[in-house]
Amino acid sequence: MHHCPLCQSLDTQHYFEDKRRAYLQCLQCELVFVSPDQRLDATEEKAHYDMHENDPNDEGYRRFLSRVADPILERIEPASHGIDFGCGPGPTLSIMLEEQGHTMSLYDIYYHPDKKVLEREYDFMTSTEVIEHLYDPDSVWQQWLNLVKPGGWIGLMTKLVINVEAFANWHYKNDPTHVVFFSRNTFQYLAERDQLELEFIGNDVILLRKPQ
Repeated sequence: MHHCPLCQSLDTQHYFEDKRRAYLQCLQCELVFVSPDQRLDATEEKAHYDMHENDPNDEGYRRFLSRVADPILERIEPASHGIDFGCGPGPTLSIMLEEQGHTMSLYDIYYHPDKKVLEREYDFMTSTEVIEHLYDPDSVWQQWLNLVKPGGWIGLMTKLVINVEAFANWHYKNDPTHVVFFSRNTFQYLAERDQLELEFIGNDVILLRKPQ
């Protein structure tokens, strides 16, 4: 029996299986997740991340990140202080937000591991293409809620599960570092549980706001 790594429910079931891995789904929050015994260890995981080449000068990468940057910029006050959680080896979103007059802190478990930045509150936080990698999304989610001031924004980017038919042919699940997969219903569950405002922007951007 596998408990859900997000809501801790024991009410889970088989969802899908391919030649690489088996996937389970929580019947409470609808998270789809990989069995813990099929995840990479930390060394293997970091080796995979080390192959990423994110260049702040890459206009295509900036356009990709603007899908979360633009709606966040429309909602935060001038000269706000934010944190980019899981910024990776080539922080870019933080640079884009700093160019618009905001102050940014960085955290990444492998590349910017200074935990002191996690000890304060921010006006907003961003986390792009991170949440699908989390082995313990429950504790990290709670950490994110504690990082943001009342009335503050959380801006996330991740591809969303639609249904098992789409999942079967979904390239996103084939990345060995992707271990949890959210759907709109999963975010709606979290928003209701934690009393957050929720907005979906396009197919892969999720905005949440803490109550004042």
